[in-house]
Amino acid sequence: MSATSLTSDQQRVRPVDIIEPPLNDVLLIPLINNALNEDLGRRGDVTSQATIPAVKQASLTLTVRDDGVVCGLDLARLAFEQVDSSIEFTAHTHDGAWVTKGEILATISGNARNLLTAERTALNFMTHLSGIATATRKVVDLVADYPTQITCTRKTIPGLRSIQKYAVRCGGGRNHRLGLDDAILIKDNHIAIAGNITKAIAQAKQLAGHLIPIEIEVDTLQQLQQAIDAGAELVLLDNMDPETLREAVAMCKYQQNANIKTEASGGITPDDVVTVAKTGVDFIAMGYLTHSTTALDIGMDFSA
Repeated sequence: MSATSLTSDQQRVRPVDIIEPPLNDVLLIPLINNALNEDLGRRGDVTSQATIPAVKQASLTLTVRDDGVVCGLDLARLAFEQVDSSIEFTAHTHDGAWVTKGEILATISGNARNLLTAERTALNFMTHLSGIATATRKVVDLVADYPTQITCTRKTIPGLRSIQKYAVRCGGGRNHRLGLDDAILIKDNHIAIAGNITKAIAQAKQLAGHLIPIEIEVDTLQQLQQAIDAGAELVLLDNMDPETLREAVAMCKYQQNANIKTEASGGITPDDVVTVAKTGVDFIAMGYLTHSTTALDIGMDFSA
């Protein structure tokens, strides 16, 4: 079985849809406008202007061409609305829904020129985000039998982090930090400059309020012990092999006065995520979800 594919038993039953609160249009419109400005340039859609009568009306169907999780419907809707507010966009499903090949996701009707002008922007967002959501869902399903949760990272496309992390949630995953301001993550360079792990954690605790969590990255069991002794509450176990991960989890769970949450990281992919999950870590951080997934094939077809 391919690590990114569902088993035959999983394929027989349509996966349960994920219900994720949608992002507000206020957050999405700037992204849409930037994309449209990039596409329209200085002269607009010269192809549609040259080939389509100005008054021509048409309808399009947004159809998925492979099984997966849909994400980005609001972005698609806004792409058409920003080009032409009179375009009618009717969604037939919702973000987070598992959809099957050939399923119609939405119908769009209005001025034909304007439909074609917005088409690529709508598809670019939807195929990319649906690919992230689909990959996340498949990984989440792979580790469903283990007490671990899949999280994404800050390895996102600049400017698109909010929607890429939204896509991860639509796939059933969880978000790690959204940015540098919502949690303290002490990494190797922080430790080196601070002097050592003990100093870094102590200084972080002086700054952090009661609402800011503190996590520290460690590469070895020796570093982990230092973090435990310094009062760490969450540790990022970076680039550890499975046997070392198991020892690290045992240290965090079973040492006296230690009840530390553990997170594995370091180039983890669908091919090895189950092996990592078997070690008992609480979280698995996967940059793969936002920087290396494949777009879900979605097309727009003219409806006569």
